[in-house]
Amino acid sequence: MNSIPEAESLYRDLLRGVQALMRPDTRLVGITSGGAWLVERLQKDLGLAGAPGIISSAMHRDDFARRGLSSSAQTALPFDVNGADVLLLDDVLYTGRTIRAVLNELFDFGRPACVRLAVMVDRGGRELPVAADFAAATLTLLPTRSLALARGDAGAFSFDVKES
Repeated sequence: MNSIPEAESLYRDLLRGVQALMRPDTRLVGITSGGAWLVERLQKDLGLAGAPGIISSAMHRDDFARRGLSSSAQTALPFDVNGADVLLLDDVLYTGRTIRAVLNELFDFGRPACVRLAVMVDRGGRELPVAADFAAATLTLLPTRSLALARGDAGAFSFDVKES
């Protein structure tokens, strides 16, 4: 099992990776909640005008009956999705099920020209054929451990690791 990297360091790596993926018409969309925190900060650090997109997986999850509706932010896409170049952002990529749900939600709003994915951490364990175009780090955790991005009052990022 790998040690957990420092979140602020990974954010800087993510910023460089996102810069490399950006095209003139790319729209950033963060997946609630960790990805939404990332996209807010990336939008500012990249000097992009306007509000970033926020997308929720809640309505399209295949475990909705077990999890219920999340209290996190709901989808807000302040641009026309049709024909858009969308770069999805998330904190941790694990099974791929959240990404599947988010893609269903995104296509409820229109048909983008291109959808790519950038994450802070890819922890493997895929159950669906989903891959990130950029991952700041790849690490292996036991299936009984969860990893999630946390944000302090001053906006600094850290990781929460929990045993289930």
